[in-house]
Amino acid sequence: MPSRRHFIAGSAAAAGLAALPQLARPQGAAAAEPPAPAPNLVVVLADDLGYGDLGAYGQKLISTPRIDRLAAEGLRFTDAYSAAAVCAPSRAALLTGLHTGHAAVRANPSSGGQGSLGAGDTTFAEVLRARGYRTGLFGKWGFGPEAGDQPSHPGARGFEEFYGYIDHSHAHQYHPAYLWHNDAKETVPAGTFAPDAIAARALDFIDARAAGADPFLLFLAPNLPHAPSEVPDIGAYASQSWTQANKAHAAQISLLDAQVGAVVDRLEALGIAERTVVLIASDNGPHEEGGVNPDLFDANGPLRGYKRNLYEGGVRVPLIAWSPGRIAPGTTSARPTPLYDLLPTLAELAGGAPAPSDIDGLSAAPVLNGAPALAPVHGHLYWYRDEQGVTSRANTQDGGRAKQVAEAVRKDQWKAVRFAPARDRTVPDAQWRFELYNLTTDLAEKYDVAAANPSVVTSLTALLRSSWADTYTRRPWGLTAVADASAATLTTTVSNGTSRPWPDVRVTLPVPAGWTAAPVGATTAPSLAPGAALTTTWRVTAPGTAPALLVPQAATSSGLHFTAPTRHAPLPAPPAKDSYLSDLTWVSAANGWGPVELDRSNGKQPAGDGTPIAFGGVTYAKGLGVHAPSEIVYHLGGRGNRFTALVGIDDFSKKQSAAGATRATVRGDGRVLATTGVLTGASGPTALDVDVRGVKLLHLVVADANANSAFDHTSWAQARVTVL
Repeated sequence: MPSRRHFIAGSAAAAGLAALPQLARPQGAAAAEPPAPAPNLVVVLADDLGYGDLGAYGQKLISTPRIDRLAAEGLRFTDAYSAAAVCAPSRAALLTGLHTGHAAVRANPSSGGQGSLGAGDTTFAEVLRARGYRTGLFGKWGFGPEAGDQPSHPGARGFEEFYGYIDHSHAHQYHPAYLWHNDAKETVPAGTFAPDAIAARALDFIDARAAGADPFLLFLAPNLPHAPSEVPDIGAYASQSWTQANKAHAAQISLLDAQVGAVVDRLEALGIAERTVVLIASDNGPHEEGGVNPDLFDANGPLRGYKRNLYEGGVRVPLIAWSPGRIAPGTTSARPTPLYDLLPTLAELAGGAPAPSDIDGLSAAPVLNGAPALAPVHGHLYWYRDEQGVTSRANTQDGGRAKQVAEAVRKDQWKAVRFAPARDRTVPDAQWRFELYNLTTDLAEKYDVAAANPSVVTSLTALLRSSWADTYTRRPWGLTAVADASAATLTTTVSNGTSRPWPDVRVTLPVPAGWTAAPVGATTAPSLAPGAALTTTWRVTAPGTAPALLVPQAATSSGLHFTAPTRHAPLPAPPAKDSYLSDLTWVSAANGWGPVELDRSNGKQPAGDGTPIAFGGVTYAKGLGVHAPSEIVYHLGGRGNRFTALVGIDDFSKKQSAAGATRATVRGDGRVLATTGVLTGASGPTALDVDVRGVKLLHLVVADANANSAFDHTSWAQARVTVL
C-alpha cells in the first residue's frame, strides 16, 4: 500500500524559497529587489460559530472585541462559505480544496462510520511543507480512526506537530481524560479544560518557530463554541437573565475571541505580525444543541437556517483576514469564497507552493493582496448534505426533511436547495423537491421562485448533477513509497500533480548502517511535466529480520522537498507448525478503517490471541476483524498445506446495520485461490478450505460489494494454516 507522505522541513527546505533560480540581468542593469520572504500563516477555525456571532458581523449580545479589531484592521468577507453544513465534511473540504461532491469525507459519522482521509488526500499542510513551512495543528482534527500510525492521522497529512483530538466524537469532550500529542495519547490532569491546554500549545508553537529560518503554518482549531456549553467562567454573562446554557455559550465565544487575541498579541510581541497572515473562519452555521438558543443571539444574522441546513444560515460563515502592511484596514469583499479556496490561497501566499491541479478551490490571495480584480471567481458553488443528526430548528427550516439527502448550488444571484425523497441521491430529478431563491433581492431565502424560473431550475439541476462524482479519482501528487518485502524492494514515485513543470527532480534513499539500497532505473529527471512521474525501484538488503523506517527523499531545483517515511520489514519466518493466523506476524496489513482487530482491545495490542467472532450466535476464537477495503499478507514460504477459515459479516456488525455487503478473496503469490459471493449479515459466513501448497505469500482481501463501505466490518474466524 502507498506510504504516508511527509515533507522535509530541515535546512534544505529552509533554503527552498530563497533558492529559486534567478534570471540573469543585462550587464549594467540595476539589481532587482530580493523576493519578499514567505509569510507565516495562521488559520483559526471555530466550531459552529454562526455568521452573526461576531460583533463585526452584527452581534449585539456577545462581546468579541479582539476579532472585531482584526476585522476593522483587515479584510472582512461578506460572502464566505463553509463547504458543508456540518463539521467533518466541511473540514475535509477545507483541508483538501475539494467541495463535497468530490471530497473524501462527505458526511458526519452519524450517517455511518467515522470518516477518514487517505494517502492520496493532499492537504494544505502537505503543500506548504513541500515549500519549507513548519506546520502545526492544535485542536480538533475530526477524522478517524483514533490511532497514531495510519494515513488519516494529522502527522500523515502534513502536520509535523499535533496536539488535540483525532476522533470526531472525542472532540465533544471539553474535559477529556487524554489528548493526542503527535502519535501518542497523553493523559491530562483531572479537570483540564481542553481549549485552554490546546491554546497554550499553539502559543508554544509560535514561540518555537518565530525565530527560525523557516516560515510556519499554525492551524488552530478549537472546539469552541460547539456543544456542550461548558466553560470555566461565564464572566460578564453571569448577571444575564438567560439560561445557563446560553450564558456558557456566549462565554465560549468570548473565550474564542480572547484566544485569537492572545495569538495576535504573541505575534506582535515577537515582532513577526507584519510578516504573518491571520485567517479566522468557522466550519458551519450556529448550533442549537444542549439547550442553546441561537435566535436569542441572532446567531445567523439576516440569514435563514442553522447548522445542518443548506440555506445560507447553515453554510455562510465569517471569514476575516488580517496582516498589517499587506491587507488594507477596513476593507470588505463580496467575492463568493468557499473555504475549499483555502488550499490554493495559502499556496499562492506562500510564494507558489505546489497546489494540486485537480482541486475545486480557487485562490483568493489577490483579494488579500489588494488586487481583488485579479482573483479568479467560481462559476458556481456546490454543497451536499447527508446528515442523520436532527435538531428542531434546523428540521423546521428543512420542512421536516432534515434526514433526507439535500444539495445546494449558488450561481451568481441564484441559490438552489433541493431535497431527495430519502437518502438516495440517484433518484430522478423529478422526485426531488427543488427550491430557488434570488439572493440579491431575498437574502433571507423567504420566497421560492422556482415555478417562475423554469430555465434557471433546469440549468442549476444540471450543475448539481455534474458537481457530484461517486468516486473522485485524484491525480497522484508528491512522493510516495511502497515496500515489497517479498521482493526485497522499495518503489518510490515522484508525481507532479500540479499545473507547472518541476525542474531537475532527484530521488535518494538513505538506509541504516548495515543496509544497502541499489536503484533499478533512473533516480533523476531533467523535468517533470504536469501529470508526469518518476518511478524508481530500489533493491533493499537488510542484515536481519528487524524492520526499519526508511526515508526516501525527493527534491527539485525550484526548492521543493519531499519525504515518504516507509516501514520496511524483511520477511518474517514462515510457520514451523500448524498455526492460527492471529498468532503469526504478518508481512503487511492494510485496513479501511482502523487497525486490524486482533483481540478484545480493538487492535491496540500486538498479535497473540485473536478476537472472538460470533456468527449466528456461535462464537469462534482466534479471529481477525477488518473493514473493507482490507488486505492482510502472511509469509508461508511454500511451507503451507491448507488454509481454512469462516469469513463473513459477524453478529455484532449485523446488529449495527443491515447495510454491510462485502466480498472476500484469497490470493497466493498473485493468483486467486478462492473468492466468495456477496457476504451480508443475512447470508451468514462462507467456509473456506484452500490448497496453499507452494504459496509463498498468502493474501486475505476484503472488498466492498455495494458501493457503501460504511458498515462493511468483516471477520475471518478461526483463520488457520496447516503446514506440510
